[in-house]
Amino acid sequence: MTSDSLHSATVLSQPSLPKLTFYPITLKFEEVVYKVKTEHNRLCCWGSSSSSCREKTILNGITGMVLPGEILAMLGPSGSGKTTLLTALGGRFNGGSSLSGKITYNNQPFSGSIKRRTGFVSQDDVLYPHLSVSETLMFTALLRLPNSLTNKEKIDHVERVISELGLTRCRNSIIGGALVRGISGGEKKRVSIGQEMLINPSLLLLDEPTSGLDSTTAQRIMTTIKAVASGGRTVVTTIHQPSSRLYDLFDKVLVLSEGRSIYNGPAYEAMEYFSSIGFSSSIALNPPDILLDLANGIAPDSKHASEQSESLEQERKLTRETLFSAYEKNIAPKLKHEISNSEKDNHNFTKQYASSRNDITKREQWCTSWWYQFKVLLQRGIRERRYEAFNRLRIFQVISVAFLGGLLWWHTPESHIQDRVALLFFFSVFWGFYPLYNAVFTFPQERRMLMKERSSGMYRLSSYFLARTIGDLPLELALPTAFVFIIYFMGGLKPNPVAFFLSLLVVLYSVLVSQSLGLALGAILMDVKKATTLASVTTLVFLIAGGYYVQQIPPFIVWLKYLSYSYYCYRLLLGVQYDEDDYYECSNNNGVLCRVEDFPPIKSMGLNHLWVDVLMMALMLLGYRLVAYMALHRAR
Repeated sequence: MTSDSLHSATVLSQPSLPKLTFYPITLKFEEVVYKVKTEHNRLCCWGSSSSSCREKTILNGITGMVLPGEILAMLGPSGSGKTTLLTALGGRFNGGSSLSGKITYNNQPFSGSIKRRTGFVSQDDVLYPHLSVSETLMFTALLRLPNSLTNKEKIDHVERVISELGLTRCRNSIIGGALVRGISGGEKKRVSIGQEMLINPSLLLLDEPTSGLDSTTAQRIMTTIKAVASGGRTVVTTIHQPSSRLYDLFDKVLVLSEGRSIYNGPAYEAMEYFSSIGFSSSIALNPPDILLDLANGIAPDSKHASEQSESLEQERKLTRETLFSAYEKNIAPKLKHEISNSEKDNHNFTKQYASSRNDITKREQWCTSWWYQFKVLLQRGIRERRYEAFNRLRIFQVISVAFLGGLLWWHTPESHIQDRVALLFFFSVFWGFYPLYNAVFTFPQERRMLMKERSSGMYRLSSYFLARTIGDLPLELALPTAFVFIIYFMGGLKPNPVAFFLSLLVVLYSVLVSQSLGLALGAILMDVKKATTLASVTTLVFLIAGGYYVQQIPPFIVWLKYLSYSYYCYRLLLGVQYDEDDYYECSNNNGVLCRVEDFPPIKSMGLNHLWVDVLMMALMLLGYRLVAYMALHRAR
């Protein structure tokens, strides 16, 4: 593509999105190397720098260039490094990874501006199962398209993408998941591609976009991607076993074998190149089949392609070495020369648009405002979790426990103060632990979605976190409210309206603190099994130290109870139900009264310092949520 066409592509926008300007990206990658340590070596060599701690090389000096308007297809067998290279090109490795080499975008390093102009379609479809196809694409458009477009324009663009990808028939069907029946695998793949096409990307990276699709659908997808590329976009895709029709759509092909290149150049010249170095086929075959055989070390006319033996493995190794040597001799110098010349040609272009790009980066640090992101994420979260929060099993679980508890404590007389105190402790325990176990699953289950969307620069972590926590409030507080309404009056607690509403507020307060701890545990560990195990130990300690079972805790371990929010909730409930001047019938003889404050379980807890309890729970509420936010911030 010439500099004139680059200039025109820069100032022009896609017809369907007249206000969404894009900047063509020339992608270059030079001598990219990626290494990992095997699990065996990690265990054996932990804390050691000995030479025995060897690394496995996934990518070994990969070089290439893709211009705007071109499609580069990466071919190779499983384990050849295609997905790893695509991940590196998308800037999705964290700073601690063993990645070296030079990857530039218009001769500039990866940045937040490039991130938001890059579409990345992963091999696995990471989608919310309870949202419909149209809802999924609509929320993506609202979050990833800039404020320069109105909501109506964004929704109209969603409709066009749905039509282009052939999703009209299933537009109102839910995505579905492991436990929820939804659309087919091919339709999910098209939804994932549609999410990235919505942003009108300058750089589009796709990992196996035709996986699981029939030939007709695969052809439609790749034709659409070809049209995207022809508008000035840079497209890189990995693809497994493409048909000859799909192969004809590729501009360039990069063939990988064991992390090294054996061919990088125009797709139509691949067969001619391999013939020139002695690897030609005597019969007509699909070009991708020949390329994949060569990547596996199998010569085109080999009669032992499907056999396995030591001698044949040695033959394949020699074939690969021949291909590597030919690549270094014939293609690598030419490719480096081409990249060097392109840097000179694009120097003026880069300089000309550097200031414009910097200005736009400042203006568009985020596509949308914090408040807009919060509103959209809140709406999406409520729609996604409306079935989960109010499923029949969960409602039955809470209501049945409330009625059973109400029957067991049915109209407890005031003289049975021990039973009343036990009921209050049951309040603090049930709604101190039940929300915790539900919240533990929150972030581990959403980890893949969060990582995917954050990698795309879709929204700020703070807007997601606040929308996630606030969106849970009406859903998480409705059931405990119904619980208290049922068991409070059935249990015969103080019928005073003020006492009832204060008791309800204390229970809801405890729910929020408990949920905060669950969110923190889940965010720190990001593993459901580990988080639930730690939650079980924590709740057991809080239960024992809550002030009901052990009233006189030894001084050397008494500090444990001050870490238990159940302890503070229990004290607050006692303070709401009883005053220092209250009395109860303490003997079978009529007329003999005792002070409530002198009853041993209440005396050990105390009825004073209620505001201190409120403050301590507030510190826990804020502290746990801050820990959860910081843990998510460092998650990779």
